[in-house]
Amino acid sequence: MTLLRAVGLHVTYPGRHGGPPACAVDGVELDVGAGEIVALVGESGCGKTTLARALLGLVRPTRGRVSFGGRPLEYSSRALKTYRKRVQLVLQDPTGSLNPRHTVYDAVAEGLRIHGYGGDERAAVAEALSRAGLRPPESFFLRYPHELSGGQRQRVVIAGALVLEPELIVADEPVASLDASVRGEILALLLRLRTELGLSALVVTHDLGLAWNIADRVAVMYLGRIVETGDVEQVLTVPRHPYTQALLSVLPEAPGNPVVLTGEPPDPSRIPSGCRFHARCQILGSGEAERAGVEEACRDEDPGVLDGGGEAQVACHWARATITE
Repeated sequence: MTLLRAVGLHVTYPGRHGGPPACAVDGVELDVGAGEIVALVGESGCGKTTLARALLGLVRPTRGRVSFGGRPLEYSSRALKTYRKRVQLVLQDPTGSLNPRHTVYDAVAEGLRIHGYGGDERAAVAEALSRAGLRPPESFFLRYPHELSGGQRQRVVIAGALVLEPELIVADEPVASLDASVRGEILALLLRLRTELGLSALVVTHDLGLAWNIADRVAVMYLGRIVETGDVEQVLTVPRHPYTQALLSVLPEAPGNPVVLTGEPPDPSRIPSGCRFHARCQILGSGEAERAGVEEACRDEDPGVLDGGGEAQVACHWARATITE
């Protein structure tokens, strides 16, 4: 069952000094199923955080819609408050996410108080901390963020999300600020929560290694669009889009030489014609696209928007021509 769905989602910001508008999210289709972990990957500036904010209702789409549980997201204060109880955000910087003047207990209980929880607050906070791996939970109640390690602070942030018993969490770079030794513990925690609670997750990251370790499905984003998607093993072992290939080539365990992309991602207010990646594409630059007979299409024809389903898809003329052969 599809839990969260984006359909034709656009988020556009006004241009600077009266210039053309910047299209941060440009026609994205994306599904997250019940009990599924989807990794949204791409380099900085590709629009993945803006997309996550739109899915959370923090940014209202310029066009398109977000639906949850089959119902379109409404943007009234009451509707958004109800929605955010079911969908929670976990940010990458636990130090910045926690008020240094609040105890762990108050940090975790804050959501309960906002939503007018009528049950046993102390028991709910203790259970959330325990699920997040902070045991015995009572020993953390009166501690402050500065008294905790980075991994413990991230667990407190996760507990603050879990206390409302959400159906889905959106985790924006959840381990980026943590030591390597702690990252595995947090990823294992997220996987355990999915198993124990049936929790769904959208994990926003630039790290394909993280996606490999945690996700069921991956969506690769470039310049406001999903350019490749499918089962994580399929996409990351046999990448078809040149951009995905380049991202994977720089991982330490990747075979061969890393692919060094030329230039910077284009300005989202001036998206190029044809494939939006063509100006940096190593396949086009090496002549492989010309040999496949798609060089002109790469420069002039938009490969189109991928649908949000779970099947493997790629927005690349060269990849499609190669598959056809």
